[in-house]
Amino acid sequence: MSENTPLDYASAGVDTVAGDRAVELMKEAVSRTHDATVLGATGGFAGMVDASALLGMKKPLLATSTDGVGTKIAIAQAMDIHDTIGQDLVGMVVDDIVVIGARPVLMTDYIACGHVVPERIAAIVTGIARACEATGTPLIGGETAEHPGVMEPDDYDIAGAATGVVDADMLLGPERVADGDVLIAMASSGLHSNGYSLVRSVVARTGLALDAHVEEFGRTLGEELLEPTRLYTTLCLDLIGQFGVGMLGEAGASSAESVAGAGLTGIHALSHVTGGGLGANLSRVLPKGSIADVDRGSWVVPPVFDWVRRGGSVSWEGMEDSLNLGVGMVGVVGAESADAVMAATKATGIDAWVLGTVRSEKNADDGSGLTDARIISGTKGVNAGAVRLHGQYRIA
Repeated sequence: MSENTPLDYASAGVDTVAGDRAVELMKEAVSRTHDATVLGATGGFAGMVDASALLGMKKPLLATSTDGVGTKIAIAQAMDIHDTIGQDLVGMVVDDIVVIGARPVLMTDYIACGHVVPERIAAIVTGIARACEATGTPLIGGETAEHPGVMEPDDYDIAGAATGVVDADMLLGPERVADGDVLIAMASSGLHSNGYSLVRSVVARTGLALDAHVEEFGRTLGEELLEPTRLYTTLCLDLIGQFGVGMLGEAGASSAESVAGAGLTGIHALSHVTGGGLGANLSRVLPKGSIADVDRGSWVVPPVFDWVRRGGSVSWEGMEDSLNLGVGMVGVVGAESADAVMAATKATGIDAWVLGTVRSEKNADDGSGLTDARIISGTKGVNAGAVRLHGQYRIA
């Protein structure tokens, strides 16, 4: 191009026509997430929802979460499969909101890319929209930003944000957790969207191609690694609706001892097992002065996790600090509701089992009879309860 050639946006590397084409391709999928609360059409400056339902709440609390899917995107790009990564995004964002009992009311997304390929962008957003539809979350806005010269043409990254609402009387969390509560595990669908920097390092070390068939997975390595994050929002909201949230302890005191016996039924807390693993995330929703005993032998670790462990010579401690090991969500429930909660979860096709129990430090076992015990607490900057992992993992 000559120095005197007039410049415009297209010559600078930004294709607005391709951007408009991408919007046209995704519009139908996005519109299927809209319900009667959504106002305005796709393409407006801002998305809107009718918040009249909040008027019927005693004390509505807005909840918000934002996240991405990390380096799992590199697997999607390498395989040129882009319609599943959107579910990972929704799972990482919306399922963080539901842990406090909030119902999602809207979500937005953001895609940054080196060059807009309309079909690729539409595939990503269609995946986001499908997951939003499955969780009852209107996708009311988004942005696709083309960054030529900053990102390579085929590179992209995605992020999302969601807002939910919960009445203060229905808020879940440490204040509801009581001595004797039972931990109900809800199975993950695989790796979900955390620890992929470790996973990709293991793939590089083994030298195994993403299109190589792996007998223990029953499919290719890449297909296993791209398995979308399981969505728990609908299940968790249904469980809350069916079993309630139990009672708060005296003055909502946040210690397991002070609320002992206060909530024999109901869903008291939920923990989404994401970055940091089971121990780090579960401890965040427990009251200070409590300890949750988790039996590592209460479930069989899915094959993909053992493949990562063996391929990278990763210690079990390193595994449980970075991957979910087969547990995607944990319900902390009143003892009298435990069996029914587990049965209701299994009825949806998601495996569930008893992980362990929560005790106040005063009433907890001293751990002297537990093998390979490890205590995790004080993670994510939260001064809360502790999780004691003990026993040995079972491998498929």
